[in-house]
Amino acid sequence: MTQAGPGDEPPEPRGRLRPTSARALTTCAVLGLAVGWGVHRVGDAVAGRPPLVSWVQALALVLVAAIMAFLAWHTWQTVHVRGERLDPQQALNRLVLARACALGGAVVAAGYVGYAVSWLGDQSEVADRWVLRSVVAALGGVGVMLASLALERACRADGGRPRT
Repeated sequence: MTQAGPGDEPPEPRGRLRPTSARALTTCAVLGLAVGWGVHRVGDAVAGRPPLVSWVQALALVLVAAIMAFLAWHTWQTVHVRGERLDPQQALNRLVLARACALGGAVVAAGYVGYAVSWLGDQSEVADRWVLRSVVAALGGVGVMLASLALERACRADGGRPRT
């Protein structure tokens, strides 16, 4: 065992954070699916009509997915292509944002899928409209989740390689 001299740097600390697990994403998706399906029924019972799904909701999710994808790409370029280091606070902020958006994206995507499924077989004149808008919103939610997982990986200094 050797002693560290005054000019020797201590080894870099290794973090204990793990990537967002498939279990967490699946749990969020199952909860979102159940809530999304139930919103139609509860809305009918309480307000006399189910909640509306507008194009603004769907396109907002697509916009958030694009922003997260750009941030993931930019972070990957900075850390892994150019080999620069992020400020620790900036890296932590991006990591927290990535994890929150990955879980939130899973909930939202599954929620819109559940809402779309609740309209299947409904003879209402607006059913097709709500199904289409819900599917687009669900795709936006999936995009948010995937881009967020990419950002989370880009924040890893080792590129996500397993430790040896």
